[in-house]
Amino acid sequence: MNLPDPVTWAIPLFGVLVVAEMLRARRAGDVTYEAKDAAASMTMGFGNTVAKLLTGGIAVALIAYVHQFRLFDIGYAAWAFVVCFFLEDLSYYWFHRISHERRWFWASHVVHHTSQHYNLSTALRQTWTGSIGATFIFWLPMAWIGFPPAMIAFFSGISLVYQFWIHTEAVDRMGPLEWVLNTPSHHRVHHATNPRYLDSNYAGVLIIWDRMFGTFVEETKADKPIYGVVSNIHTFNPFRIAFHEWVGMARDIGQAKTWREKLHFAFGPPGWSPDGSRPTSASLKAAWRAKQVEDSH
Repeated sequence: MNLPDPVTWAIPLFGVLVVAEMLRARRAGDVTYEAKDAAASMTMGFGNTVAKLLTGGIAVALIAYVHQFRLFDIGYAAWAFVVCFFLEDLSYYWFHRISHERRWFWASHVVHHTSQHYNLSTALRQTWTGSIGATFIFWLPMAWIGFPPAMIAFFSGISLVYQFWIHTEAVDRMGPLEWVLNTPSHHRVHHATNPRYLDSNYAGVLIIWDRMFGTFVEETKADKPIYGVVSNIHTFNPFRIAFHEWVGMARDIGQAKTWREKLHFAFGPPGWSPDGSRPTSASLKAAWRAKQVEDSH
């Protein structure tokens, strides 16, 4: 069965909505745009499309290869579409979570977090190295179970399209939907560098996975999200944005004194160092919690 590519169909809508939000930002002032930052984000989005054309075949080929050894011949039954939606969203949760917890995958994903603004153009700031960095491995189990690669790709595209609109400060809380869906409020938390919010809300479409696995944090008005990464790179150069973490990781591995250190620099938490001198999300959150306890006494 041939299924459409939701992202390709949505690209014109992305452009229209970015322009509409820019106009709203001028009038209402509840969203901030910086011309160079938005241009960098859109350049990264264009580069992501080119990168998929050049290297996306790696993921397609390996998913198709694994599918040859599938446990079940699931096909395109109606129930399979429903189950595939939930499993793809769960796969995305673990891909997203591990992309924050392990430096190898963070090297690709950090690109999306480098903007210090939070608007619809930020959604377009995407990696150029996802396929080369093997991020597709998180979807291989679905192909092995027996879900058709085209179906997996379709729901992956649906997830990406859904996540576009939640990159905005123009939408506040959404009532009961906040319990089930990933919303602008939940995703603002995910993009924030405030210690309270670090490494949380990894959801794609459904926030239920964060609630189930203990990574959900609610946005609070008293702690307004500050966007970017813990150590901002302060550049609009798309090549630096795309490759800076890979370069930093290669430098650290090259300077490591032991194989254990090399492995930790590659697959340990972002910010890991042998002497603990660099901040990690865990150390920043621990320091913040300790201060909260101290201030309460």
